Amino acid sequence: MDVIIRPMRKEDVEEVLEIEKLSFSTPWSKEAFISEVTKNSCAKYIVAEVDNKIVGYGGFWVVVDEGHITNIAVHPEYRSKGIGSKIMEGLIDLAKKNGITAMTLEVRESNITAQHLYAKYGFRQLGRRKGYYQDNNEDAIIMWKYDL
Repeated sequence: MDVIIRPMRKEDVEEVLEIEKLSFSTPWSKEAFISEVTKNSCAKYIVAEVDNKIVGYGGFWVVVDEGHITNIAVHPEYRSKGIGSKIMEGLIDLAKKNGITAMTLEVRESNITAQHLYAKYGFRQLGRRKGYYQDNNEDAIIMWKYDL
């Protein structure tokens, strides 16, 4: 499968929103994604494309010299095919190009699959946010990668 990683554009938002809704119990709004790609100069987003179809995306905010990963998702029909790995590689590469020296993210305590993906790229569990997720009061695991 040929996966193309490229910057997210405003015209990608509808497809991204579909993946967002299929992936998260409290999805971001269309307006939030449009704002991220058109107005937020600190936001950096990419998409994964297969046969001209967006099958995943990810993004982070540049905070001084750190990258705070905001979201990563892969369409359910394309999971377990290495696309999450390609998105992570794309985000790390983009972070390096933007002078980022460390990256962080929060992940649901129950999302073991995502935790394994992040660990594969050198992210380590270094904290916890109690009751972080509003939909079910689940804790978030805070992960960091310092060796970019």
